[in-house]
Amino acid sequence: MRRFHINTGTGTDFVEITASIQEIVTASGIKEGICYIFIPHTTAAIMLNENADPSVIEDITGQLAAIVPSRSAYRHAEGNSPAHIKACLIGSSQSIFIEDGKLVLGTWQGIFFCEFDGPRTRTVMVKIIPE
Repeated sequence: MRRFHINTGTGTDFVEITASIQEIVTASGIKEGICYIFIPHTTAAIMLNENADPSVIEDITGQLAAIVPSRSAYRHAEGNSPAHIKACLIGSSQSIFIEDGKLVLGTWQGIFFCEFDGPRTRTVMVKIIPE
C-alpha cells in the first residue's frame, strides 16, 4: 500500500490526483488488476468525474452547497456538519481497473480528492491488487 499527502487550499477544494495515482500504478509494475483508493477522513471524499471542463467541478460545488447549506440546525459541536454530510454523499473510496499498466478511465474522467473542511493536510491511501 502507498500513501501520499495533499495540502488543500480552501474550505471546499477539489484536487485532481489522476496523475499521482497513475504514477503509483506504474511504479507497482502491475499490468492487470484493481487500484483501490481510500480517504481516511470524515470530511473529505474521493470522486471520479469530468476533468476536461472546470465548470463541472464548479457546478458540483454549487449544487452540494445548495443540497447541504452551511447554516442549518446542525447539532455537531465542531461546526463542520456540512463537511461530514458532503463527504458521505460522495464517498471515501473508489475502485478502478488496471489494464496494460494503466488506469481504466473514461475519456473525460479524472480522479479528484474532495476537501470539505479545509484547508488541511490530507492522506490518500492506494492499494494495487494484481489480477
